[in-house]
Amino acid sequence: MSRFDSVFARFERFDRTVDGWFDPMRGNPTLDRVAYLASELADYSMAWHLAGAGRALAQPSFERQAVRLAVALGAESALVNGAMKPAIGRPRPEGWEEVAADVRRPKTASFPSGHSSSAAMTAVLMTAAPPPLRPLWWGLTGLVSASRIYNRMHHPSDVAVGLVIGVALGRAVRRVPFT
Repeated sequence: MSRFDSVFARFERFDRTVDGWFDPMRGNPTLDRVAYLASELADYSMAWHLAGAGRALAQPSFERQAVRLAVALGAESALVNGAMKPAIGRPRPEGWEEVAADVRRPKTASFPSGHSSSAAMTAVLMTAAPPPLRPLWWGLTGLVSASRIYNRMHHPSDVAVGLVIGVALGRAVRRVPFT
């Protein structure tokens, strides 16, 4: 039980409604695999680190931004997973053990979604430099974020707040000079 339960109670209707949108899709073998794969690839921000490194290899002028992204992902993880989740302590959604049988079991609390915050921060940082591939980065962010709800790893409000945190962190990181 979290000391923030009264706050989360205010999001209960939103969480139930959005989670209900995913119910008819759950159990579809193709969607299950896509959602599980999206979650797995984003574990430990692996997909985002690989994206930054890949872009730096393809575009040497992006090397500094790739280092910035890697450092920012480490800081984001320390903040979200190391500080916020333990302090808030929101339990994972009910039934996640059955829905997400193939997904790595998280050891941290549910709020906020670290997958969503790292994805959104990466999207902000990757779209700051040319060429702008906004649809790709924001599409991946949406896919990873939706997978966390689909797999019942997070309440929809966890994902929404994670996205807001990621965008805010990405914008803050872009303002910091990096030479």
